[in-house]
Amino acid sequence: MITTPTKRAATGALIGLALGDALGYPTEFHSVPSILDRYGPWRELELPASGMVTDDTQMTLALGRGLRTAMDRGVLGPEDMAEAVRLEFIAWNRSPENNRAPGNTCLRACALLEHADRPWQDASQIGSKGCGANMRVAPVGLVPGLSDEQRAGAAQLQSALTHGHPTALAASDLTAHAVRLLAQGAEPAGLVEQLGSYAHENRTHYHERWLGDLWTRSQDPSPELFMARGWDECLGVLDRLQGALRTPSPETDPCLATGEGWIAEEALATGLLCFLLFPDEPVTALRRGACTSGDSDSIACLAGAFAGAHLGGDAWPAEWADRIEYRGELVTLGALWDA
Repeated sequence: MITTPTKRAATGALIGLALGDALGYPTEFHSVPSILDRYGPWRELELPASGMVTDDTQMTLALGRGLRTAMDRGVLGPEDMAEAVRLEFIAWNRSPENNRAPGNTCLRACALLEHADRPWQDASQIGSKGCGANMRVAPVGLVPGLSDEQRAGAAQLQSALTHGHPTALAASDLTAHAVRLLAQGAEPAGLVEQLGSYAHENRTHYHERWLGDLWTRSQDPSPELFMARGWDECLGVLDRLQGALRTPSPETDPCLATGEGWIAEEALATGLLCFLLFPDEPVTALRRGACTSGDSDSIACLAGAFAGAHLGGDAWPAEWADRIEYRGELVTLGALWDA
């Protein structure tokens, strides 16, 4: 089944991503008992009055703007995309609104990206697989008209601009692929198996056209082994996710099954777990992601992207969606891609 304009998968995913981000913003860095003590039952968590988001949504929008600029120039390719997204990341890094406790890897890499006389690969933090790589990648899965090669290459390139670890690249690729599958109508029940097959198929594929010589900054003897290292870590966490779904425990902190989400593959798996526990209850999925012991805003952010891609623009309560920060830009970008 292919997505239709009436579903509005892009709008649903972008609004869901931001809502999850805002819901998890106050609960990040707190244990589950302290969240429950402060905010009450997790199934009743309410969106903060401000609707304020974090760097997760800000960088998603930066990537979305960069993709739109690059595609306005023609067919999406690595050179135009790298330059457009680089400039957006630099602008985000300089912005006074970049005051939401962003990750050090993003800050360090974005500062280095300002050196336009050096290849972007020199800015990439090759040892980092932080979740900053895939918390923002949803737009790559939502942009229409990309080939499989373009989508995978673009997902990995946007990661590599800041987070160059092979697991960050693979997890970003998988996240964008999951968003795309759900937007196109894939059934949630078979999603993890499809992602596992995709990981196996791409295990030793290095996207040289998009990544250039990035792999040479690592200690791996070949680009194939560089990528295999990342895909193997993702396959490992997908196995843990499958195990958690075989014996689902909705009232248990999802981080205990698939990790706290500070690193890319765990953010993907735990965000997916929250969504797959409640595939037809998007708000409950966000609340479960926000009430976790780990990187709650990024986990709920990813859960929201998955749920919104699956259920579309009408998935979210209007009272929440109408007051989310950056609503205008989220809706504009979503409408462009839904059209």
